[in-house]
Amino acid sequence: MRKPEGISHNDWKLLQLKYRNLSGVVRKIENNYPVQYLIGHVEFYGNKIYISEGVFIPRFETETLVEKTFSYLNQLALETGSVLEIGSGSGCISITLKSEVTSLEITAIERSRKAVRIAKRNARANKCKINFINKDMFKYNLINKYDVIISNPPYICDGDEVDPKTKYEPASALYAGADGLKYYHQIFKIAKNALNDKHLLALEIGEEQSKMLKEIAKTFFPRDTIKVEKDLAGKDRYLFVYSE
Repeated sequence: MRKPEGISHNDWKLLQLKYRNLSGVVRKIENNYPVQYLIGHVEFYGNKIYISEGVFIPRFETETLVEKTFSYLNQLALETGSVLEIGSGSGCISITLKSEVTSLEITAIERSRKAVRIAKRNARANKCKINFINKDMFKYNLINKYDVIISNPPYICDGDEVDPKTKYEPASALYAGADGLKYYHQIFKIAKNALNDKHLLALEIGEEQSKMLKEIAKTFFPRDTIKVEKDLAGKDRYLFVYSE
């Protein structure tokens, strides 16, 4: 059977190894079903991350969020700090942080029970000790303080056009209200109360949201340094808020 258009040679080889009958697989692909779900895992920053339907598929942009966060951890001497990830999904961010900086102590909260199960499986597979908690960020009462908070929350505005492939991913991991900022407001509220005096807040953001989010960040952290950084495509994609 010929490889469908838009599928890499590597992914096609993985599918050929996994499935005896590829005709049904090809039909799904032609109907925009994500090839990542068919394969069952993705490579994220060198880690094998298992995924399945109902769990958000990690993106390349998020690898860059983690890579840039490493630089800030080094700059701020927070490599032995405590980290809270908000909305961990498959666990790819926390697992990569722990894999690369083993001295970090990481807690991750996620409201989807299925995603937490997958994240725990991924942590075991990658030999990472992470405290995953099945909680909604809007209902979770934090007790501990953290040096670092990191998040790649939903940030698509309700009603915006998206890649057809995303229709198979959980809408709750994509959409964030009329302005796309619903989750950021809550993350800033959490960060204001949960971060230590010396801290880092690292966020992935929508390319049109940097100006608004910088203003919101200033209201919560008026004395902090606030930086917007670009992804590999040159789009505003990351917001870093830190105090030295």
